[in-house]
Amino acid sequence: MTDTLTHEPAGSARPAGPATRAVPAPRPTPARRASAWLSAHPRFRLAFLLTAPLFWLGLVYIVALVLLLVTAFWTVDSFTGEIVTEWTLDNIVTVLTGSLYQTVTLRTVGVALLVTVIDVAIALPIAFYMAKVASPRAQRFLVIAVLMPLWASYLVKAYAWRSVLSQEGILEWILAPFGLHTPGYGLTATVITLSYLWLPYVILPIYAGLERVPDSLLEASADLGGRTWRTLGSVVLPLAFPAIIAGTIFAFSLSLGDYITVNIVGGANQMLGNLVYTNVGAANNLPLAAAIALIPIVIIFGYLALVRRTGALNNL
Repeated sequence: MTDTLTHEPAGSARPAGPATRAVPAPRPTPARRASAWLSAHPRFRLAFLLTAPLFWLGLVYIVALVLLLVTAFWTVDSFTGEIVTEWTLDNIVTVLTGSLYQTVTLRTVGVALLVTVIDVAIALPIAFYMAKVASPRAQRFLVIAVLMPLWASYLVKAYAWRSVLSQEGILEWILAPFGLHTPGYGLTATVITLSYLWLPYVILPIYAGLERVPDSLLEASADLGGRTWRTLGSVVLPLAFPAIIAGTIFAFSLSLGDYITVNIVGGANQMLGNLVYTNVGAANNLPLAAAIALIPIVIIFGYLALVRRTGALNNL
């Protein structure tokens, strides 16, 4: 049995069967044309994606903040309690020259700096152990342990420290046999509570920065005779410095604007946040509260401008 080959003339087309039938081209709808145009222009695609969230951020946050701060240049009618939209610098002058506001500002900045130093001192060894010493399994466990306090309510943690630091609290029970006593309520309690609250925000950026330090550099330092402290000071800290500064931004800024903790454990002490809260609520003087709020905002912007060149903002 022999097979025969048949040759078809050039230009003739065999009828297409079910398997070879051409797929019709999609209809050029406006949506498809727009999708093709955005695919060919990645910059416009990125701008289109960011327009909505940036508009929302600008409208709800930035514009609202600017409008709030504008009220610092207004006054309140002492008789009716209504805001008078007449431009004046009286509130700014009062905040800058009043002894009360100067004292509270110094106290607030001092507390924020002390909390920042304490948190960095505690966070550095913890973050270094997590990044360079712990096994991968222990790393995951420690990261979860650091994040766990963030799952609890801010008020629950603050009131828990109020109970611990009270005269009948567990700290007094532990220290009493050694002839010591709990610090009670005051600035010391405020520093302790704020240090606990913001510690995870300091550990995580430092941990992320230390994790990016190559292990080969530590091995090279050891091979060249560098001891532990020399390696930490000459190799690890310079490379992790931006991450450390990033952690200080969280601790310093959050402490600077806090007002709840000092109300719970601070006793009779006041911070800038308390003055803002009092003037908004009990005193019903929103312009003066806005003027007081300018102080931590200016300090924070000054601190950010100071640390910008360290690369810390890239680690946030």
